[in-house]
Amino acid sequence: MVTADFGVEDWGHCLEYVVDGTPVELVRPCDTERPTWVAYENTRCLGTLHALIDTRGTWHVQTANEEHVRLDDAVRALRRPPTWSQDRDRARQWARDCLNDPRLLIIDIQTTGLHNAWAVQIGLTDRHGTALVDELVHPRAEVEPAAVALHGISAGRTTTSPTFSMLLPELTGFMAGRRCLSYNAAFDRGVLERELRRHYKNDRLQAEAWLQKCTWEDAMRPYAAWKGLWSARYRSYRYQPLGGVYKAVANCRRLLSTMQHISH
Repeated sequence: MVTADFGVEDWGHCLEYVVDGTPVELVRPCDTERPTWVAYENTRCLGTLHALIDTRGTWHVQTANEEHVRLDDAVRALRRPPTWSQDRDRARQWARDCLNDPRLLIIDIQTTGLHNAWAVQIGLTDRHGTALVDELVHPRAEVEPAAVALHGISAGRTTTSPTFSMLLPELTGFMAGRRCLSYNAAFDRGVLERELRRHYKNDRLQAEAWLQKCTWEDAMRPYAAWKGLWSARYRSYRYQPLGGVYKAVANCRRLLSTMQHISH
């Protein structure tokens, strides 16, 4: 069984490769010594893969005319369900609808950590990428070292920054009635809910009433469907990292650029 993407010059004519827990049999046609294999899964032919080791160092998926850096992703592309074309079109139309909506607001929040986190930076932009809010936030809590390593915002950097409660009137003015777009919206909305419940002295109803003043959209699933890398283990499109830096407004603009890419 092969477990690495490189050294394909030494691979044989028939080998097994496991992606997402499910094996794929790679068979090199007998009439070539080129780094080309036909992929089979449970006797079903998925398609042909070419290792472009002499040119770009990527894997070319012949049927889709795509290139992937990793063999795993090339196999995931071959495993796409028959509905992928329609799923991709739905993601494209959704992105166009978002970008054409004047109510669109892109939001990103950097936090003290991953679990039960508080905000240390909030960024909001409009659909053109214009920054509406770009603020460090005093979290009134410790910032985990792992979080500081990512975004560089230590508790010391926020000592003179406004608290969430101080920013709330400004956030309300921008977010009320808007279509809020985020990457992993459940996380950002959860941070806001936690901050609101602290502001309203743990009054859950007041916090939820504030959140319901705007609608929420998550770009994570549509982007995964648009990329179309299928996970055999989870029977769904594989999560795709957005990339970029851990800066709130920069991430908003990165998401906006991704949405524009999806919409074309």
